[in-house]
Amino acid sequence: MAKVLTHMCMSLDGFVAQPDDNPAELFDWYWSGDVVVPSAQKSMSFSVDAASAPMLQELTSGCGALIAGRRLFDQTDGWGDNHPAGALVVVVTHRPPPENAAERFPRTTFTGSVEEGIATAKEIAGDKFVTIASADIIQQALNLGLVDELCISQVPVLFGTGIRYFGELVGGHVMLEDPVVVQGIRALHLRYPVRR
Repeated sequence: MAKVLTHMCMSLDGFVAQPDDNPAELFDWYWSGDVVVPSAQKSMSFSVDAASAPMLQELTSGCGALIAGRRLFDQTDGWGDNHPAGALVVVVTHRPPPENAAERFPRTTFTGSVEEGIATAKEIAGDKFVTIASADIIQQALNLGLVDELCISQVPVLFGTGIRYFGELVGGHVMLEDPVVVQGIRALHLRYPVRR
């Protein structure tokens, strides 16, 4: 069964976006190097440093399904039904899909709960992994014990306020294994398996 990862870029003080949802400097590392990592979108590719490139390539090519919340989906207009990772998208939402979703977003599935979203994404992903890319969904999935690995691209900036990667956890601490660490330019990439 597919492993469930999280991945977001995070400020040193724990934020994934400013209060207005703008990621500001958090994405700068995607274009701060000389190694081109193509995306699934023909009009976009990443240019990262040599250390970050294998990690980014693995996170994009190994992703079989991506889980997003409705707010992120709406902000990106569903990535034009072609997420940069190339993965199919599962949206967790309590609202009905957009009226023309079947025509505009045929590669996107809408679900009503985190549990259903993860189960659907695992089925879609097959032998690849599932990536959760929305802070609120990550928090809920952690509380439900449904996350296998936390991936963080930590950027050297302090926001002071904004949207947190990790919100309030219920039921005690979530123990993690020792990290895999990749020192990139403008980002420190950390991967923590969740201790079972």
